[in-house]
Amino acid sequence: MTGNIHLHWYLPTNGDSRGLTGSGTDSHVVDASGGFRPPTLAYLGEVARAAEAQNFHAVLTPTGTWCEDAWITTAALSRETKRLKFLVAFRPGLISPTLVAHQAATFQRITEGRLLLNVVTGGDRFEQARFGDHLDHDARYERTEEFISVVRGVTSAPADQPFSFKGKHYDIREASIDTGGFGLPQIFFGGASPAAQNVAVGQADVYLVWGRDPALEAENIRQLKERAAAKGRSMRFGVRLHVISRDTEDEAWAVADKLLSWLSPERVRKAQELLAKSESIAQSQMSALNARREDLPASARELEIQPGLWTGYGLVRGGAGTALVGSHAQVADLIEAYHQAGFDHFILSGQPHLEEAWHFGEGAAAVLRARGLLAPVSPSK
Repeated sequence: MTGNIHLHWYLPTNGDSRGLTGSGTDSHVVDASGGFRPPTLAYLGEVARAAEAQNFHAVLTPTGTWCEDAWITTAALSRETKRLKFLVAFRPGLISPTLVAHQAATFQRITEGRLLLNVVTGGDRFEQARFGDHLDHDARYERTEEFISVVRGVTSAPADQPFSFKGKHYDIREASIDTGGFGLPQIFFGGASPAAQNVAVGQADVYLVWGRDPALEAENIRQLKERAAAKGRSMRFGVRLHVISRDTEDEAWAVADKLLSWLSPERVRKAQELLAKSESIAQSQMSALNARREDLPASARELEIQPGLWTGYGLVRGGAGTALVGSHAQVADLIEAYHQAGFDHFILSGQPHLEEAWHFGEGAAAVLRARGLLAPVSPSK
């Protein structure tokens, strides 16, 4: 497993802050605390350049009505960076698969191959309805399966043998997209339901989960690898986590305590009510880690579900609800434990994203690099 860990950072395109709410919610905005930094191109450029300087492979750019458009933002930021890749999240039911293939090909050409794709089917029917999408949960994943099939088909078809597809959701006729020699970017995809996992084993290059106990995920990874192999495919696995990495364990937990101090029981109650409406199985798994808690603990340590794995984010945020908390060596140990469970890709974030990129990069990432566990990054252009 040596040398296979890919570290990615998060781009807060709905703004940043020093608190748990008001930024980086992944799917829900409840309130603001701890100050707010608007997602200007200047600020996002600072975050992206910090991620590049600290040798992250890519930055994840989220999708939803609560944040800036990922395609436009990352295209602009590609001019602010030299090497960094952009993991662009988008919803497959809201755009033509041929158009996505065209956008991806253009992005690859103008950035010289710095795009990764994050296909987000969507587990929140309220969010989907804002876009006019009213399919039920399993039908959305059925559509996603067709969508990725088309994207793969049109980008692999030669111009003299265009690709056609007729399914339940798409009818594509004689399409071929020239990728300019870069090929289709890696496809990252997540979802904990059986419908989602069916798509993953057939289509995903990297299957994403939110951070639970790594021992809990190891068996799931084994089964999914076997299912993919039965289809003649291989998969890699990634995990989305927050991090609080400091010189000492006490310093890190002091930061966690401060994050909680900005919250109120009312804010937690509102967030939990909102999160309970989600159809996402993965979201229900995250929410279960706090047992629908609506109060605030006296200490951040009360939300530590195993050494160094903290559920404080999940009190008020949708999406990734857990954080790795500890000294740089302890956080590196936890990442290594996830790696041993089968994860190669780590999509990380912290408050605020600019400062935490440096804390983590100069701390835990440096420890992992010294251990020889980090995959090399692509050289600057």
